[in-house]
Amino acid sequence: MNGVRPAILVGLVTMAVVAQSVLFRHLDVEGVVPNLALVVTVVAAIARGPQFGAVLGFGAGLLLDVAPPADHVAGRWALALVLVGYLAGRVRQDARSSTLTAVLVVGAASFVGTSVYALTGLVVDDHSWAMGEMLQVVVISVLWDLALAPFLVPLLLKVMDATQPARAL
Repeated sequence: MNGVRPAILVGLVTMAVVAQSVLFRHLDVEGVVPNLALVVTVVAAIARGPQFGAVLGFGAGLLLDVAPPADHVAGRWALALVLVGYLAGRVRQDARSSTLTAVLVVGAASFVGTSVYALTGLVVDDHSWAMGEMLQVVVISVLWDLALAPFLVPLLLKVMDATQPARAL
């Protein structure tokens, strides 16, 4: 059973990135799709804590950085999702209090993660948007993630709870 738990989490992240890259690209709004990898990272951080969220965020971000049609410097999403995973894990007690609170944490994390991604593009001179377009992308991304979060958060929390390692007595 020990190998099954990590495989389920890897499968979730992989499915999120594939859905984000393949399925949702046909439903984009101004070229922006929901960041399902970010949602999985946030829910994992809420369920397991900041260290787990940061590590899963790094893996999910790296996968996003190399998944086609990636057109940016690798590492930008990894950095953003590490930060998001850590911060979401830090507020896990509050986020577990209600589904609405967890959804709001997803929205805040989406804002932070997308902003970090956009701003790192400026730092490494890997940006393709003007500042006004960047703000538009951040807003659309947050709205996408908030629209899907009420459906995904309860389901993903159940999966995370089911894959929680047994605690020693």
